[in-house]
Amino acid sequence: MTGFHYTLLGNDVTAWVVAVGIAVTVAAVLYAVNAMVLHRLRRMAVRTETFLDDVAVTVLAATTKLFMLVMGIYAGSQWLALSPKLTMLLAHAAIVVLLLQVARWGDVGIRNWLEHYGARRSAQDAASTTSTAAMGFVLRTVLWLVIVLMILDNFGVNITTLVASLGIGGIAVALATQNILGDLFSSLSIVLDKPFVVGDFIIVNDMLGTVEYVGLKTTRLRSLGGEQIVFSNTDLLKSRIRNYQHMEQRRVVFGFGAGYDTTAEQVLAIPAIVRDIVEALPDVRFDRAHFKAYSPSSLDFEVVFYVTTPDYTVYMDRQQAINVALLQRLRAEGIAFGHPLQMVRVAEGELLTALEKCAA
Repeated sequence: MTGFHYTLLGNDVTAWVVAVGIAVTVAAVLYAVNAMVLHRLRRMAVRTETFLDDVAVTVLAATTKLFMLVMGIYAGSQWLALSPKLTMLLAHAAIVVLLLQVARWGDVGIRNWLEHYGARRSAQDAASTTSTAAMGFVLRTVLWLVIVLMILDNFGVNITTLVASLGIGGIAVALATQNILGDLFSSLSIVLDKPFVVGDFIIVNDMLGTVEYVGLKTTRLRSLGGEQIVFSNTDLLKSRIRNYQHMEQRRVVFGFGAGYDTTAEQVLAIPAIVRDIVEALPDVRFDRAHFKAYSPSSLDFEVVFYVTTPDYTVYMDRQQAINVALLQRLRAEGIAFGHPLQMVRVAEGELLTALEKCAA
């Protein structure tokens, strides 16, 4: 300090006043330009059906005041005569804030676009919920990974060596987390190959339910009983999956037995009776009915028909109607259903002895 001449970090009061004025002006201009462009884009987005202007509005709205302030400070610092170390520090800080702002713009843009894409496709393809989530996870991960590497490079870190080291470490991590990674790749396989999508009714081994959620590690079903069944994606793809969602018709096989007192003429008439019953019903196509086999207690018949709709309730309604009509027709024809019987033959002498013992 000499007289009334003040200096701070090698710059006098006038230089600091000018620098602060530049910083405030640049920050204010950035804020004003962002607000003006955002206002015009919002008015444009209301009048148009294009989604791009909606994305632009969302991205610009994600601009932070910290970014504008730091850019203003960096612009004002250019007026000052600072030490090389401080100048480099301010430059690095400005670049880091700029990269983080770019990452925020990208992250918001990806989320907004994927939400719009998922909402537009969900009505046509239930798998879009799963594919959108997986795609968003991958894109955002790549974005932030690139930004982090650029920030490290800005501070002089040798990212080539770092990437090589991460590659070696990644092998070790992959071995330690192979189950998790297996589920992740299985999730991507489900998304791309689509053996089932959200909303499908599937049977996995002896468990069945409606697909409720397909995540990066697990898939969840809602069973008919109401409880949630959780599978790991890897185990799920290793299992035999029956998907009923795209079933166009249902093949039904059922059997019944007639009593052994049924005559040969009645046996030959039963397939025709069954055919008349089945063909009289809507949404049903008769295939065949045969006297199949002799069982210990009945003459067994096998019937095959198709329900031409995948609706399970319709199938049960038609099966019930067939059973009731079959009961009525067979009784009208004097044909009894078979039921378990056991015949015991006793010699005449043994029978008399048994009767005498009972009388005594």
